[in-house]
Amino acid sequence: MATETRASRRDEPPLSGDAGNRGRNTAGSPPPGTGTGRNRRGARGRVGGARGGRPSGHLIGTYGLPVLAVLLFLVFSFTLPDTFPTLDNASSILSNQSIPAILALGAMIPIVTGKFDLSVGYGLGLSHVLAMQLIVNNGWPWPVACVLVIIGGGLVGVVNGLLVEFARIDSFIATLGTGSVLYAFTGWITDGARIVPGPHGLPPAFTDLYDSKFLGLPVPAFYVLALAVLLWLLLERLPLGRYLYVIGSNARAADLVGIPTRRYGIYAFAGSGLVVGFAGVLLAAQQQIGNPSVGMDYLLPAFVGALLGSTAVKPGRANAAGTVVAVAVLAIGLAGIQQLGAEFWATSLFNGGTLLLAVGLAGYSARRRLRAGATATRQSLAGAQPETGAPSVAEAPSPAAAEDSGA
Repeated sequence: MATETRASRRDEPPLSGDAGNRGRNTAGSPPPGTGTGRNRRGARGRVGGARGGRPSGHLIGTYGLPVLAVLLFLVFSFTLPDTFPTLDNASSILSNQSIPAILALGAMIPIVTGKFDLSVGYGLGLSHVLAMQLIVNNGWPWPVACVLVIIGGGLVGVVNGLLVEFARIDSFIATLGTGSVLYAFTGWITDGARIVPGPHGLPPAFTDLYDSKFLGLPVPAFYVLALAVLLWLLLERLPLGRYLYVIGSNARAADLVGIPTRRYGIYAFAGSGLVVGFAGVLLAAQQQIGNPSVGMDYLLPAFVGALLGSTAVKPGRANAAGTVVAVAVLAIGLAGIQQLGAEFWATSLFNGGTLLLAVGLAGYSARRRLRAGATATRQSLAGAQPETGAPSVAEAPSPAAAEDSGA
């Protein structure tokens, strides 16, 4: 029998390379439809389970803040039915919170790249004082003064970007230092006193930048809407915004793929400075006096809105729509507690507590986004591996089976 078997084996045609490989793999692998099918079904089940569990958390992260704004409005409307749900109150909220909203949108731009601009409050104070100085004391035409102030804000942003990107100073320290310098310039211009217009006041066209209405609503609300749409287009629909988001996610990776991170970092700070300059012009038109210490009152609300906005609409990253929604939540909450007769310190408590909550939620959203991306990548790789024909780790033949099949 042994002789016949060897002879028959010699008479058989030799197996080709592919056939031999298939024979060896078949000897050491499970039958078709068993292990591979289970692995494929398991991978699909894991992917399906992840997708099935994603919508609830995704919807809460995306629409939770807008729903909170609506709930707050309804609660205060039922609590204060005579004063809160009125057109006058809505106009007052839109008018009073327009400058904090614009400043929050300006502070959001460097946050997209993972940097912070702590000079926005100081820059707001200098911009509005400089506008008053040029119009009241120097007699400049108000359009020229406004354009110069906005350009000056952009130049301050460029200086911040150069310090952060080329001098390699941490953004906290660099912008805090430039903010202190800006505050010194503010005191030098005003000599520590307020700039008060003469008996004729400011030009009516200048004050109408803030006081006028359009479609029955304050014009500054439309400034906020226009700026939010502009930033949405820049960040979500143009390569500039995509580059900024890549830099904020991983600056080293952005360098490796050829994105000029330093240049775009300067662009981000310059954009923030331009927005701060515009907000300073509106503040001058609103207050109609030059107050050297008013800018710092807007610093905390701006960062609360920018950071809290990164937890809504597109959770885990700063975005214009989320910032507007966050400012709306803050505006409704502040207006409600003030009408309920809260003490003067309640505003600071509300802003500080919301800032801590915003930072915590922003960090959680970013970590959750990274975990979801990593999990989806692993599951897609696990699901695609059997399709390529290459055995996975679970399907690879053991050394003993390989020896038996080759014996």
